[in-house]
Amino acid sequence: MTKHSSSLPPALSYRSNHLHLEEVPLDRLVAESGTPAYVYSRARLLENYRRFDDAFKAINHLVLFAMKANSNGAILSLLGKAGSGADIVSAGELFRARRAGIPTDRIVFSGVGKRSDEIRTALEAGILLFNVESAEELQLIDQVASSAHKAAPVLIRVNPDVDALTHDHITTGKKENKFGIPLAKALPVFRMAAKLPRISLMGVHAHIGSQITSTRPYTATLHKILDLVDRLETEGIPLRYIDLGGGLGIRYRDEKPPTPKQLADELYQRLRNRDIKLLLEPGRFLVGDAGVLVTRVLFRKDVGARHFLIVDAAMNDLARPALYDAYHDVYPVHEKKGRKIIADIVGPVCESSDYLARNRSIRLLDQGEALIVATAGAYGYVMGSQYNSRLRVPEILVHGRQWTVIRERETLEDLVRGEHIPVDL
Repeated sequence: MTKHSSSLPPALSYRSNHLHLEEVPLDRLVAESGTPAYVYSRARLLENYRRFDDAFKAINHLVLFAMKANSNGAILSLLGKAGSGADIVSAGELFRARRAGIPTDRIVFSGVGKRSDEIRTALEAGILLFNVESAEELQLIDQVASSAHKAAPVLIRVNPDVDALTHDHITTGKKENKFGIPLAKALPVFRMAAKLPRISLMGVHAHIGSQITSTRPYTATLHKILDLVDRLETEGIPLRYIDLGGGLGIRYRDEKPPTPKQLADELYQRLRNRDIKLLLEPGRFLVGDAGVLVTRVLFRKDVGARHFLIVDAAMNDLARPALYDAYHDVYPVHEKKGRKIIADIVGPVCESSDYLARNRSIRLLDQGEALIVATAGAYGYVMGSQYNSRLRVPEILVHGRQWTVIRERETLEDLVRGEHIPVDL
């Protein structure tokens, strides 16, 4: 018997009280692979990409996966073969994208602090565009391009001072944020770019944040961007691209974000008569609900005022709750009757902020019993660390009835790789 709870994220279902991801029973996977582990659904990843890309089919566009959300090579390869490009923010992400087979003419380099060696590497690779965040960066790119005897294609990122109505730590388009050039100061930078000898000015970029749950911030941003585009056109500076970034939200708890089609329809009304290509950089939307973190109960603790379920996953594995007080649903791998408690689900790390979920109504799980932290495919493993000298966990890709380990669990030797103890200390 299959039970598709209305609260379960896509690709998850209880079958005869056993939680499955696609066709794989997670208790079987846990028995063979251990915990903690990140597990992803191949079908959901591809479904999310196709939903997003198809939504914009009426608009000349290119989807660029924001790699900062999840940079595993297998996932990059999967999305690249489906047609996605990559939005990168470091030379390391460029290396990963190319290793996964994403063509360099589908790669855009974003970020506020690019080093000259990173700029040179990206130029020599032949990436599609640089998203430029300041006048000084623009001048540096011109200098590096001159020394490399190349032309650098750029977009200039503006800060539209639009509130994305999201968490303060993940909003990027307000005047107090570090990102982009304030619109009021942008025209001189565009004029400079149009004159620099090694700069090929291609367009404008504005990314306003992450986990956005309304179309209004996007349309407000596009309105301001199009006013700038029109002003530049009158000065003889035509633009070919508008990059609106990513940030479309997903459901973690009770959010009701717009669908990609709803967003596309709003943007189409403003772009349909323009000869311009739209770039989009979804990250969380593509991978967030395709992944779970599997963990198991080490100990139960009742301190009177509070219950704790101490599990073997921790803030070094999933940092979002500690960083943002982020909410993730939790589900037992086995669904059965039992006493319900209100519990904090916490990890072994020696920090009071080490928790995965707080004040949750959940069955009192047995020691050794497995559970999942849902909607953990974005900003999960990529934000992990070896804090407390904990081994980083494996990543596993489920495809139908099968699964493949796409990153091995670290070993103790991995913890000290690259360290040296001088003999004469």
